[in-house]
Amino acid sequence: MKLSPEGARWLVRLRFGACGSVFGVVTVAWAWGVLQRPWPLYAVGGAILAYNLLFMLSQRDWAVSPRNLERNIFLQILFDLAALTALLYFADLPRNPFLSYFVFHVIIGGMYLRGWLPAAVTAAATVMVGGVMALEYADVLPAFPLKFSPASAVPWETGGLYLLTVFTAFASTLWMALYFTISIRRYVDQAQAAIRQKEKLLGIGQLVAGIAHQIANPLDGVQNCLQTIGEHVKDNPNLTEYVQMMVSALDRIERTAKRVQAFARPHGLTLQSTDVGAVVEGTLQFLGPPPDGKIHIRTELGEVPPVFGDAYTLQEVLINLCTNALAAMPEGGTLTIRTRTLGDRADDARDAVAVEVADTGVGIPRTDLEKIFEPFFTTRSESGGTGLGLGLCRMLIHEMGGRLTVQSTAGQGTTFTVILNPMEEKGGQAPFS
Repeated sequence: MKLSPEGARWLVRLRFGACGSVFGVVTVAWAWGVLQRPWPLYAVGGAILAYNLLFMLSQRDWAVSPRNLERNIFLQILFDLAALTALLYFADLPRNPFLSYFVFHVIIGGMYLRGWLPAAVTAAATVMVGGVMALEYADVLPAFPLKFSPASAVPWETGGLYLLTVFTAFASTLWMALYFTISIRRYVDQAQAAIRQKEKLLGIGQLVAGIAHQIANPLDGVQNCLQTIGEHVKDNPNLTEYVQMMVSALDRIERTAKRVQAFARPHGLTLQSTDVGAVVEGTLQFLGPPPDGKIHIRTELGEVPPVFGDAYTLQEVLINLCTNALAAMPEGGTLTIRTRTLGDRADDARDAVAVEVADTGVGIPRTDLEKIFEPFFTTRSESGGTGLGLGLCRMLIHEMGGRLTVQSTAGQGTTFTVILNPMEEKGGQAPFS
């Protein structure tokens, strides 16, 4: 399952609810006489709140590298396992019906972690619970038994409060397990839909490559014929000039066909240090000059650090965005490609890099802004638009740990912004997330 940066943020939000539940349950249990010493549990709840605040404050420094995001989630799970073990230890761990809550950390680990990390989470939970039980059995640790029934209770009342607690733990476990299962299923459905969409686009790319190949082959013959004709018209300056113009045009067609073949060839996603400026220059070379001269292309390339991404994939996205921008200016205008750093912002990694593709075209109506990334939604169906490009662009940028945003005003133009995380200056990896 592909990691999402929302995973760590989701855990932080969920943990605030868990803190409230801890204080509430401890207070009720103390009021009912079930819990004799609530203060250690209050202390553990305060510790949970404290480290959760630290995780929340550190979010502004998180990058979206899968490796570092896994490390962050792994640390959060370990903290939660230790806190849950402490809570249950001070509440009669061997007989506490909420012991089943350890299963949720195993589920979260399986959802967001890869390799040996899910097994490490399960092993940690096993060792913590087993260690407490063993130490209590050996009288190394004192026990904190719960008192579910008063001494004066009649036989049929004895254990009633315990049964209610067991039922509460059982029911809450079932409903929380259902929530996790539905979340996983929903995410899997979305991932399968994205895979099917990508397979369609891969097929389209292979078709384009085949067409480009079919175009390139006859060009060789035409160029040879033109060379032969050129040798026989050397004495006619006008005809010689025409032949040279045709040869030059065929050369441009051949270069374009080769670039299309290279662009449509399947490439794997390899995340590494990527020079954004070089990618932008390659994109401009691929696009070439506007054919009619009515569109001016301007670049504003700032000094930006290397990003954590894939050069080919980033170029694919920029070509798509630039092609859309050119199509949005049928009467002419200016296409601006700008690179800059975003500085220190709460929603982005520190010194995140932004690549902006701005046009002065017709713009996008406000009602369509939320739809443009949906598959097959297009406002250019009459001119051959398929509605696949922007959805694929957002998916590819997300796979690189970034995001794609859009701002537009009808009649004034549109700006798409690709935001990617910088590489660490040391070690060649993205910052800790």
